[in-house]
Amino acid sequence: MHPKKSLFFAVLLLLVVVAVVFVGGRVWRNEKMNGTSTLRPVEIREYEGQKLSSIDDFRENSIKGPQFVDNESYRLIVTGLVNNEMEYTYGDVISNHQLFEKVVTLRCVEGWEVTILWEGVLVKDLIEEAGIDSGAKVVIFYAYDGYSTSLPLDYIINNDILMAYKMNGVVLPPERGFPFQLVADSKYGYKWIKWITEIELSDDVDYRGYWESRGFPNDADLP
Repeated sequence: MHPKKSLFFAVLLLLVVVAVVFVGGRVWRNEKMNGTSTLRPVEIREYEGQKLSSIDDFRENSIKGPQFVDNESYRLIVTGLVNNEMEYTYGDVISNHQLFEKVVTLRCVEGWEVTILWEGVLVKDLIEEAGIDSGAKVVIFYAYDGYSTSLPLDYIINNDILMAYKMNGVVLPPERGFPFQLVADSKYGYKWIKWITEIELSDDVDYRGYWESRGFPNDADLP
């Protein structure tokens, strides 16, 4: 082959290799960036002048570890002593009901506490939508991990008890109870059930949940 042609093809081949490396590098960097571009939402740490705890201040003490619930297949059931059993998707709960927020401190029997801005729906709105039977006296909550607890119906209605889907302005992460956690004002943390899947209205005033059946006081009142 003529030397000039050899040089031409060598230069051409070199240019092709450089182009492939350059383009490939750009694609690799973009893929890498796309793979790590999701940032954790920034939580609120102060609300109306009040300092808030961090989501990271909680201690993991659930009975089976963090639960990972798929919001697409998730269903919340309101059942028991109601006029009409209700079934909600995750979107139904947060999009079709009035949302409320309030700062409440969770106190654990282990001795730690966190003060959080909670946002969610009123439990009484959900159970009233189902129609409360006159015989109902207790509201029993069931969780995805098999946990359960109960509270008097009057307490739920008279204290505007929230079922939260956000904390400090951030959607509940799985370890904090996504999709919903109960905000049980003035009660110890074992009443603050996470990963709620069912709300049952009952006349069984002797019902005892997971920890209550193991000796914890059923009222769980803070001192």
